[in-house]
Amino acid sequence: QVQVVESGGGLVQAGGSLRLSCTASGLTFDDYAMGWFRQVTEKEREGVSCISWSGANTYYADSVKGRFTISRDNAKNTLYLQMNSLKPEDTAMYYCAAGRTGLCTVGWRNTFRYNYWGQGTQVTVSS
Repeated sequence: QVQVVESGGGLVQAGGSLRLSCTASGLTFDDYAMGWFRQVTEKEREGVSCISWSGANTYYADSVKGRFTISRDNAKNTLYLQMNSLKPEDTAMYYCAAGRTGLCTVGWRNTFRYNYWGQGTQVTVSS
C-alpha cells in the first residue's frame, strides 16, 4: 500500500521561509519523478515543481522560480520543497505526488502525470 505524507506547512509572514517535506512508502521511491502541487479552494491544482528520479533535473512554475528549491533524498524516501521569500499569493494547500515515470515530462504540471498523492499540508503567508 502506497502512502505519501506531507509535513512542514504553517503560518509565516511575507518574506519568510518554510521547508516542506514529503515521505513516501510502499513504492520504489527512486523509480519515480516527484512533484509538488498547490491548490487554493475552488481553483485548479497547480503544478509548482518537479524533480526527476535522480534529482538531476528540476522544473519550476514561473511564479516560484528563484524562490523555491525542490530536492530529494532517495536514501530516506523523502522529497523537499524549500520555500524562500514567501508571498501572500503562495498561500495554498501543498501536495506531494509521485509521477508515473522517472522523468518530469513536458506535461509535468498536469495532475494526470502523477499516480499517488498525499493529503496535503497548509501553507499560509500573511502580509
